[in-house]
Amino acid sequence: MSSARSVAALDPGRSVVEQLRERVAAMEHRSAGEPVPTLPGLSDIVPLHAGSTYAVDSASLALALAAGASRAGEWVGFAGCTDFGAEAAAELGIELSRTVLVPDPGEHWLEVTAALVDVLRVVVLRPPASVSERTAGILDSRLRTRSAVLVVHGDWPRVAARVSVEESSWSGPGTGGGDLQERRARVVVRRGARPPQRADLTWPGVHRLAREVHEIQQPVDGRAG
Repeated sequence: MSSARSVAALDPGRSVVEQLRERVAAMEHRSAGEPVPTLPGLSDIVPLHAGSTYAVDSASLALALAAGASRAGEWVGFAGCTDFGAEAAAELGIELSRTVLVPDPGEHWLEVTAALVDVLRVVVLRPPASVSERTAGILDSRLRTRSAVLVVHGDWPRVAARVSVEESSWSGPGTGGGDLQERRARVVVRRGARPPQRADLTWPGVHRLAREVHEIQQPVDGRAG
């Protein structure tokens, strides 16, 4: 994992500027709307497309939407995600050596996010405050130009889809100490006026479950990461 100031450490034998220029050139030859790799468990309910924005309500969903591209060899980034979990990211298949993390961009979050969109395939953003239509439009235009994907943890004016957790449960030791072993969650995807689409997923790995197999036995806060 790298911060915006230490990307060079990933490849000390080459110029950072050279690497970023190559990245920009490659993205300029991509078309907005082309499919972006997604985890198998999410591919049929939240297919990602270049130039689009997706909103999620939990850190776990944000990581899951970025993981497919990272597994496929793409660079991904996280801005404003002060609670970024490196272990959870790696467990999903996110390659930390191709991950740029800017945990606290402060008041310059828009400029930082735009810069990341210029050179990365998928950018996860947790905005510090409510976002106006005009501000969202600036990034929307940038996404289409660079054929990148923006995943917003929080509210956003215009998105291709909003993904949220309706129900969630953990399984593990019945009594005493021990580690939690599995999380199951019912996820709902909303796209404009279309009927919501639901799917049951299990972590780690984000795999699909047959609806009849999914049982919520010990509900917890469904909006928690």
